[in-house]
Amino acid sequence: MNKKLEQLEKFKLNDKNPVIATTNTGLPISDDGNTLKAGPRGPSLLEDFAFREKMTHFDHERIPERIVHARGSGAHGYFLSYKDHSELTKADFLSKQDKKTPVFIRISTVQGPRGSADTVRDVHGFAVKFYTDEGNYDIVGNNMPVFFVQDASSFPDFVHALKMEPQNEMPIGASAHDTFYDFCGLKPETAHTVLWAMSDRGIPLSLRHQQGFGVHTYRYINAQGKSTFVKLHWKPLSGTCSLLWDEAQKIAGNDGDYHRRRFWEDIEAGDYPQWELGAQILDEDLQKKFEFDILDATKLIPEELTPVIPLGRMVIDRNPDNFFAETEQIAFCVSHVVPGIDFSNDPLLQGRIFSYLDTQLSRLGGPNFNEIPINRPICPFANNQRDGIHRMTINRGGASYYPNSIDKGYPILKAPSENKGGFKPYPENISGIKSYDKSETFGDHFSQATMFWNSMSQHEKNHIISAYSFELSKCSRPEVRTRYVNDILVNIDSVLAEKVSKNLGVKIEPSSTKPIKKVMVKPSPALSQTNLLSGDIVSRRISIIIEKGVDYDDVMKFKDDMEKRGAMTMLVSTTLAPVECCGGEMLTPKGTLIGNPSIFFDAIYVPLSTDETTKILSDDGNFLHYILEAYKHLKTIAFGGSVFVIKELLRLPQDHGLLLGNGYKDITEQFFYSLAHHRVWERESKVTKIPA
Repeated sequence: MNKKLEQLEKFKLNDKNPVIATTNTGLPISDDGNTLKAGPRGPSLLEDFAFREKMTHFDHERIPERIVHARGSGAHGYFLSYKDHSELTKADFLSKQDKKTPVFIRISTVQGPRGSADTVRDVHGFAVKFYTDEGNYDIVGNNMPVFFVQDASSFPDFVHALKMEPQNEMPIGASAHDTFYDFCGLKPETAHTVLWAMSDRGIPLSLRHQQGFGVHTYRYINAQGKSTFVKLHWKPLSGTCSLLWDEAQKIAGNDGDYHRRRFWEDIEAGDYPQWELGAQILDEDLQKKFEFDILDATKLIPEELTPVIPLGRMVIDRNPDNFFAETEQIAFCVSHVVPGIDFSNDPLLQGRIFSYLDTQLSRLGGPNFNEIPINRPICPFANNQRDGIHRMTINRGGASYYPNSIDKGYPILKAPSENKGGFKPYPENISGIKSYDKSETFGDHFSQATMFWNSMSQHEKNHIISAYSFELSKCSRPEVRTRYVNDILVNIDSVLAEKVSKNLGVKIEPSSTKPIKKVMVKPSPALSQTNLLSGDIVSRRISIIIEKGVDYDDVMKFKDDMEKRGAMTMLVSTTLAPVECCGGEMLTPKGTLIGNPSIFFDAIYVPLSTDETTKILSDDGNFLHYILEAYKHLKTIAFGGSVFVIKELLRLPQDHGLLLGNGYKDITEQFFYSLAHHRVWERESKVTKIPA
């Protein structure tokens, strides 16, 4: 045997041997899925050494890349408060109308490493750091309002199951594999969030076209000490919409940086992404009406039960100067709060408070990560923490302890007060039996998954069926597929289960004969992306195909019209060589049919042109594929000329998104209407035979 392999043999463990679960010191453990709490709904306890050992080891598994959310894009901006929200919270950044607070946003995928593609199906991290006058405040959430597990103790297991399988480091950037569905099939609490990931939310059109959520329940505390539970929402002013699965896969192969590039280019062009921050206010009387627990991170609160109250608007207006120094080194921590904001006893949140800080210690080399420029608060900061790796502050004085008299007692503690006081946790009355027990109110795993399914439009349901069918078909173990269909999908919806089972060749034989009680399965219109469009075409990308003989005025007038409505246009041709128009004018393409395929655009326009142009386009296979692919992806396509291509050559049936006319004036308004509706969904059932 190779001596090196022989050496490595001494360190190998056979994980298949049946052994008792223990800590790293050999102590047998009785519960590995719940943190130690003061009562089933109480806060998690610091003394839970088994959880801290497990989470600490997990947090230090990768260096220096983030364990999850490694692939991300970030930028600077600002937040404007709509008004004085002091009746709700004493947080200074929400204290008056138009108060402006600098922010940095980072949006990321979860599963893949830094080099993975942007458009894989995944939950997307949505983190915002506020540089407030009272210190840094981080909202560290996702583009989905729920999470996979209820307790932080299960988070390392979830990520291990989601990540590449250990024996072969595959697949990268995908959940379509055995370990993920093995875990989720055995842990029903994951059902709701997996359903969200299989929906169109898992493949957003761009970074600016997705919502953000705080996920957990937090406390807002006003100057009088009144506490109100809140759920936080980021709503994009661009609307919420997605790619198609075929489109997402092709983009990943053509440009793995597609989301990052589009985000960067929008900001550089002055087309700034914007989101509105809102809060669902959960007063005590309202909570009593809920048939779920607000501390359960696998549950959302339908907007029909309590609306989202707008708090302010975030504008992202400047790209980083250095990706590593800013986007990569920024450190988000759930524990970064300011006076007026506090935590709930959500057991997933309680664990994240510990985990994020611990992760940054590993990833950024030590306890001084907040001194890195991108992480430094803009307000003065001082304490008695000293030394450590990468220390940047040069402290003067003779005392580094509290209390002291040598340095006149500095730094001085700031007493809590109604405004501008020191942080004081909410004085919650806590009592309970110390245990690993999970609250009985966390026991319903399928009602909200069914509600989400019932809230989808028909085309959204079809996409979910296709997504599950694709993902589960990648599982090599038949028992994993069978268990997930019978134990999870059957309990969400019978139609969903039947259609997926048919696609997989799985027989429906539910292992549980006991009917699962469900509550609150009425559709919530706010969950369907068909109701979340912006109604405009701001930031949408339009390809204008030009070739010899094209009409210059038609090109330029259409281009100007669309750009005045907020869209971005690109002149695309077979090559980058200047194109001679029918009147002798010259146009210079900015992209080619091959280098800038239809998947990079939201709509296509073929301008008014001569018969010579039509002949050139008709003979170009790349152009024909361009149109067929855009048609198959349900995009708006308009021909101001060369209609022969559609009527006689491709013979594609017209619909409200395939427009034929004699120049841009004939199609402009219908083009705008169709593009503002994102896709031509009624076309979807007719394109299965399109060879593109």
